[in-house]
Amino acid sequence: MATALHNLSEYDFNSIPDASNMCFGIVVAEWNPEITGALLEGAVSTLEKHGALPENIHVKTVPGSFELIYGAHQMTLNGGFDAIIILGSVIRGETPHFDYICQGVTAGIAQLNTKSEIPIIYGLLTTEDLQQAKDRSGGKLGNKGDECAIDAIKMAKF
Repeated sequence: MATALHNLSEYDFNSIPDASNMCFGIVVAEWNPEITGALLEGAVSTLEKHGALPENIHVKTVPGSFELIYGAHQMTLNGGFDAIIILGSVIRGETPHFDYICQGVTAGIAQLNTKSEIPIIYGLLTTEDLQQAKDRSGGKLGNKGDECAIDAIKMAKF
């Protein structure tokens, strides 16, 4: 979690297990592509830094953040993954849509995690404005994609 005291991209490199024998699925929302593209770059580069082979990182896109639930579920059914990462960005607007999407995705991914044999890592940025999203997708607070990749490696070894 990004706070003034913790950068999302800072961690002890040597404490992370080797990912060279792991396979990862990543589901990324197309909505807010400037943000989700940066999250994806962070996740993929961090997985590769820890040994994951490019051919063992499988990326699928979905139209929006709510569809991340379906995408992650389909990846659990297809098998072969050690962990799945969902990446999306929801920025508050003028309607309650933000609340419904955030709550729905959070509940859906939590439910999948209780029923799945593999971990599904929650990488949904829920921010008040575009600047907060930029700060958490490679800006001054690091990259949530990096954090999700580290979590995926650790949870795959759980």
